[in-house]
Amino acid sequence: MSVAGVIVDDQGRALLIQRRDNGQWEPPGGVLEREETIPEALQREVLEETGITITVPATLTGVYKNMTGLIVSLVFRCEADKGTPTTGTETRALRWATREEVSELADEAYAIRVLDALDAISPPAVRAHDGVKLV
Repeated sequence: MSVAGVIVDDQGRALLIQRRDNGQWEPPGGVLEREETIPEALQREVLEETGITITVPATLTGVYKNMTGLIVSLVFRCEADKGTPTTGTETRALRWATREEVSELADEAYAIRVLDALDAISPPAVRAHDGVKLV
């Protein structure tokens, strides 16, 4: 299982990271460690990849299953508590992106996660993808 946090600023933009390992743009996140709770993993992953501490609890905005990789990801809309966006060992670049820019930068499977979080629909979205495209 993995978690991702979509940090939204006061202009309605989402913070995206560009991963060092594959160059892809996506919201910060990653796999839960064995002894971690979901909120702990969300806070850790966002901090590691952005330098930002988030406020918890965060709002669950979607559940996504990678049908190829067999990974379920929980995505949360987050509020920044403190910190300045900075790159790190896993992050090549960061960017505040508008809805339109999200769709241009990220693969469909990741863009929809950010768009769902920006919309903060209720109940949360439940979607499947093949790693790139929605299925």
